[in-house]
Amino acid sequence: MTATNGAPGTERVERSGAPLVRVRGVWKIFGPHPERLRGSDDLDLPRGELLAKTGCTIASRDITFDVGRGEVFVIMGLSGSGKSTLVRCITRLVEPTAGDISIGGQDVLGADARTLRELRRTKIAMVFQHFGLFPHRTAIDNVAYGLEVQGVARATRHQRAREILGVVGLSGVENAYPDQLSGGMQQRVGLARALAVDPEVLIFDEAFSALDPLIRREMQDEVLRLQERLQKSVLFVTHDLDEALKIGDRIAIMKDGRFVQVGTPAEIVGAPADDYVREFVRDVPRGKVLTASFAVQPHAGEAPESTVRHDARLGELLPVVFGVQGPIGVVGADDELVGILDRRMVVHILAGREGGTVPEEPAGTPGAA
Repeated sequence: MTATNGAPGTERVERSGAPLVRVRGVWKIFGPHPERLRGSDDLDLPRGELLAKTGCTIASRDITFDVGRGEVFVIMGLSGSGKSTLVRCITRLVEPTAGDISIGGQDVLGADARTLRELRRTKIAMVFQHFGLFPHRTAIDNVAYGLEVQGVARATRHQRAREILGVVGLSGVENAYPDQLSGGMQQRVGLARALAVDPEVLIFDEAFSALDPLIRREMQDEVLRLQERLQKSVLFVTHDLDEALKIGDRIAIMKDGRFVQVGTPAEIVGAPADDYVREFVRDVPRGKVLTASFAVQPHAGEAPESTVRHDARLGELLPVVFGVQGPIGVVGADDELVGILDRRMVVHILAGREGGTVPEEPAGTPGAA
């Protein structure tokens, strides 16, 4: 399955092969004797009653998901939903109560302290809301810190740090201290520090929440630009739906420690799983998220008068929908005809009415099974 990003007509990477991050049945229960709670009738108690009766709070409930190589997987939810605890369980900054986690085929929960440290140093990098820069270190030394921990020689790590500072648009600030940089520049330094060790997995935990809206949008654009170039596997935690829709190839909406729905931005917006998700996406401009693939129907041999790409935003297709009399073909990434655009469905969707289910990507489009 392939999603599209914030730029119309731009395609996200197709995921293939074994997932890089594999999470199966992860639980995190805070409180006394958490092992006794799993499988008990108390699991379904409201949070307040559960805490009063057992002294326990459930942050993650039997969570299962994969993250493919080069995929941006967004975990979205309101405060207290459990999203930050979950990503900390994946790196064992918080110890899970139960479950299985692997990164690059390596068992995370079974790793001893030494193996876990090596995993964190070489395969995983995290970017937090609070930048966590060392105030007494220059930008270049902050970026090079992870390499310093790995024992890389000073000249080599500084060369790498300069390269990465250039990648994130910070050439020329190598010798500046954090308090001499703006908030957006500090976050770019934090991002550069994460990238410097060339991790397989990048984890953003509410990384842009403290930034001003304009700078936040710039950082989102920066992540998309870097992702197109570097193709990292990304776990991105946010409470902001617009950010999730812009950044994510897939989005998991979390509530009370559970995944309520997992899907592409189009699936989340076009076919919400329940009233909770429906309320989340109620004000989303559907024409800016849903694509022609969402309103395609099989063609019966008719020759189209005009064609549109499968990943074209529906909101941009109105001139074609109302300006062309004959059938409108939908073509995939290989420019092969994969269906006919359903005009009634386009109008139905843009009017704010749900289409019921999201059709599978037509054959010939990226991500088709």
